[in-house]
Amino acid sequence: MQLLKYLQAQGIGSRKQCQWLIDNDCVAVNGIICNQAKDTVQPDNVQSLTIDGEDVVVVPLPYFYILLNKPSDYETSHKPRDYPSVFSLFPDHMRQINMQAVGRLDADTTGVLLITNDGQFNHRMTSPKHKVAKRYRVTLKHAADNQLCETLKNGVLLHDENETVAAADAVLSEPHILELTITEGKYHQVKRMIAAAGNRVEQLHRSHFGTWDTQNLQSGEWKFIDVDTTE
Repeated sequence: MQLLKYLQAQGIGSRKQCQWLIDNDCVAVNGIICNQAKDTVQPDNVQSLTIDGEDVVVVPLPYFYILLNKPSDYETSHKPRDYPSVFSLFPDHMRQINMQAVGRLDADTTGVLLITNDGQFNHRMTSPKHKVAKRYRVTLKHAADNQLCETLKNGVLLHDENETVAAADAVLSEPHILELTITEGKYHQVKRMIAAAGNRVEQLHRSHFGTWDTQNLQSGEWKFIDVDTTE
């Protein structure tokens, strides 16, 4: 890949802006100043990228996969209305790259959120036919017993739905703490399921999405992850 196209793919700027940076010796790859737009860059070999003396996060190409421990009061949207966007948690240049969340989490929901520019991966993880498990830790308003779990596993009828929706698993770890696993992704599904079962969600945290958990990331922290795309 030519250096100019590589910088654009990293979200550094427009073609004109990247050309200016190159011409003015502002670009260093792996510690070496690069001042020729047609210099060849092997994306997999880039260990560091410096723009005008500042290190920038190197985004894997052509596809990247991000694991974010989503904090509360952030919207999973590029055009948020009431809270900041989860995409504001990333460096400026990364926000210029086409990245999409794999599904959504409500503003007040925390936990595992995957972000990628790989549309096929996004579809595979969110399509109902693939039944990718998502586990939530639900803090309930009212103390519950195993009857709630059985009700959720047997299926509940959501408001404005014609078919029942069942949990893949439901276990109470405490009277107010429910570990709930679903394989669908309907709008506000967990909250609506709990309401249909006669309780209410006070707090909601997604602890697992498929095989991924938060991997000890603090709230708001993120990292690139490796993904097997051969499945």
